[in-house]
Amino acid sequence: MSAPLAAGYDRLLVDLDGTAYAGAVAIPGAAEALDGLPVTYVTNNASRGPGDVAQHLRDLGFAAPDDTVVTSAQAGAGLLASLVPAGTAVLVVGAPALRAEVEGRGLVLVDRAEDARAVIQGHSPETGWARLSEAALAIRAGAVWVATNTDATLPTERGLLVGNGSMVAAVRNATEREPQVAGKPFTPIFVDAMRAAGATTALVVGDRLDTDIEGGNAFGADTYLVLTGVNDVQDVVTAPDRHQPTFVAETLAGLRLPPAATLPGPRHGWTATVDGDDLTVTGAPGADPADAKFVAIAAARELSEERRSGLRLTIR
Repeated sequence: MSAPLAAGYDRLLVDLDGTAYAGAVAIPGAAEALDGLPVTYVTNNASRGPGDVAQHLRDLGFAAPDDTVVTSAQAGAGLLASLVPAGTAVLVVGAPALRAEVEGRGLVLVDRAEDARAVIQGHSPETGWARLSEAALAIRAGAVWVATNTDATLPTERGLLVGNGSMVAAVRNATEREPQVAGKPFTPIFVDAMRAAGATTALVVGDRLDTDIEGGNAFGADTYLVLTGVNDVQDVVTAPDRHQPTFVAETLAGLRLPPAATLPGPRHGWTATVDGDDLTVTGAPGADPADAKFVAIAAARELSEERRSGLRLTIR
């Protein structure tokens, strides 16, 4: 039997929200699937420090030493420190974990726009109008602006909540400026994770096409999409090339299967036809229903980006 997919990489860069857990609830089977594998958890959520994230993972049954977690707060603070000199006054829009990361890099925390020479923005459930407005004033006055990430939504056990990207969009709309971004789909967070692990060959694992998969592709890594979070097979069928994953699986359990088991392509008993904007995948009697997604994705990839963007998928 072929070696499992995970064996081909010396580091798995695994997303958290929607991939390992949904809020306070572990994704079923996720901890077992990752047990014993060379994992670094890479999260765009900047609201907690790596130690707190690691403890949450351990509470949910994951093996997660503190040094196996890399957050966008760390990446964002590192990016900001590369753009401005030590001692620069920074207005932080975000949680205490982000403030600690910024301060730990020799930058000075301030609370008034008039004092700020830089702004860094990350997710916090406590962020309100006043703080966003203070950031907007500073940015309009010329402050350097870094966002830890631009995820529009945040997956939880209740569903999709407002993410940091939606709050970044508010500041963007008010300032007509664009931030530099540290988190996925941009590559600084992956560079940090691989450097910290001393690794060279990554598989990027996640549930979002526009962050995990796009970011992994931009990083030059193979990518693995799980269907436990934000995006589904219909989304993959219509996605542009930059959002196309190398591997697709219902859950993280596919990491322990041979690579061919999660690679889009033909499957016994399934056929695909395209008629206008309709992509129909049809199974013969006895065909494995789990295989339909691989056939659908492979068929869509034979079309141009423009053509597949409007496809409607039907599985029979």
